[in-house]
Amino acid sequence: MPELPEVETVVRDLRPLLTGRRLASGKVSKHALRRPWSKAWAARLAGRRVEEVRRRGKWIVIALDDGAALVFHLGMTGQLTVVPAGEPVAGHTHLTIELDGGGQQLRFRDVRRFGSATLFPDAAALGRFFEVLGLGPEPFDLDPAAWRAALGRTGRCLKAVLLDQGIVAGVGNIYADESLFEARLHPARVARSLSAAEADRLRKAIATVLARAIKRRGSTIRDYVGGSGRRGGYQKEFRAYQRTGRPCPRCKTPIEAVRLAGRSTHFCPNCQRTPESVLTSGY
Repeated sequence: MPELPEVETVVRDLRPLLTGRRLASGKVSKHALRRPWSKAWAARLAGRRVEEVRRRGKWIVIALDDGAALVFHLGMTGQLTVVPAGEPVAGHTHLTIELDGGGQQLRFRDVRRFGSATLFPDAAALGRFFEVLGLGPEPFDLDPAAWRAALGRTGRCLKAVLLDQGIVAGVGNIYADESLFEARLHPARVARSLSAAEADRLRKAIATVLARAIKRRGSTIRDYVGGSGRRGGYQKEFRAYQRTGRPCPRCKTPIEAVRLAGRSTHFCPNCQRTPESVLTSGY
């Protein structure tokens, strides 16, 4: 599933391609996405100008000039790109919106159809949606004291905490593993066992890893491409994720994998060593 760096890359690609453009007619496939598309939305979109393209967590927000917002979630295999109108339409393209005079199109393709496209009528409706989701702060905006307090309130393992979108928005399986490796913290460590210094180290590691991944346009494991159709490159720089049995880039100890919080989890047993007394079973 695309995580923050991939979604941020799509947003940065789309921003110059969409800002100031007017949306024209749209076409929806007969196959439903995770959220049903309303026919009334197509009429409301027609003629609207794109004011802003931004990200919130793993969500892409296209703000329109009448206060409405077209919001996408890429799910597991979603691709949101701007392409020439004459380019052949790939299979599993579920939403096509013409831009300006029709020379280009915004296309949403999703093979597994876990993604979504939703039109919110105004900022209040969008705000309520994110509030119901319970999205936590952005990783680059984590308040040190609030972050330490959030870790101190839970007996869950660090891997589970980083996957919790209510604690920090946008981090998923890949960047949880990479951030914990960067911070030299075992993924099964009980969150509330961290010292203030360790909590701060993890907070900084998350921001460092995400910024590094954004610079490389995210990670393409299978389907992900940016808004311009280009693939990511950070998968070539993984330190821990999917490197089971390969040498740690720091100490050469083989990377190990366990299952934590329902996800495959990768770590260095030497660099991320921690006392048994502060490990958890990982839920």
